[in-house]
Amino acid sequence: MAFKHPQFLVETDWLADHLNNDDIRVLDCTAFNMPDGKGGIRAESGRASWEIEHIPGSGHADLVNDLSDQNASFRYMLPPVEQFAKAMSGYGIGANTRVVLYDSTSGSWATRIWWMLRTFGFDAAYVLNGGLHKWKLENRALSTSPSTYPPAIFHAKPRTGLMADRLEVLAAIEDGSTCVINALSKDQHLGTGGANYGRPGRISNTVNVPAGDLIDPETHVYRSPDQLADRFANAGADKGSRVIAYCGGGIAASNDAFILTLLGYENVAVYDASMSEWAGDPSLPMQFG
Repeated sequence: MAFKHPQFLVETDWLADHLNNDDIRVLDCTAFNMPDGKGGIRAESGRASWEIEHIPGSGHADLVNDLSDQNASFRYMLPPVEQFAKAMSGYGIGANTRVVLYDSTSGSWATRIWWMLRTFGFDAAYVLNGGLHKWKLENRALSTSPSTYPPAIFHAKPRTGLMADRLEVLAAIEDGSTCVINALSKDQHLGTGGANYGRPGRISNTVNVPAGDLIDPETHVYRSPDQLADRFANAGADKGSRVIAYCGGGIAASNDAFILTLLGYENVAVYDASMSEWAGDPSLPMQFG
């Protein structure tokens, strides 16, 4: 089978051929979840890693400092529309531009920015398959030079239904009509290892499709459409029903949501606060093991 919406995923050959097009913008979306010394994690901007090496011409999309709600109680929350539009305008994203997104890790940071762009009504955004990892495997050029994209005017057109909150998730796990998918690792899902967010385990009555399993571990390229479709179908995701993805803070969940979109799932949302909110509230049900 093929992806229903393959246009949102581009290959390194394509980017190399179009890198100098006037309408192309490339953004390194890398950020890092670092151990906080207490069994949890803290957010760290990837701007320093971008300064060390990046795809020539690319700018850095700073999720931590520019693209997260600075007044929210949880990290990485979707920012107010004005904040997002200002940041994207500064990155050179606007009418008549196309943007290719990548990161230096698993692709989840790039898909998080892609999902936010989708939420704010911008569809000319693409994820680079394999990211910086594959670009470097192919011995392609790297740069340390700053981006020279001119500022643009980003017009946000917010869409509803692409972000879920805890009330929707609570209703979903109670009525069973929505498939709620945990994008964290199997160990985190079971509560047997990995970082936790206050309580180990998972949201009750949810299934597990780890974002880390979506890619080939050697190349970081996404697995075949057939393999990806099987993973989600076997977990119980139905194209005719709503699907909500969650993780620790809406990052890995965006990777699952991105692949679900490529596969043709039309009613997908990301639980923005995810386990950062859920696990911290003892009144919300969780399962372990």
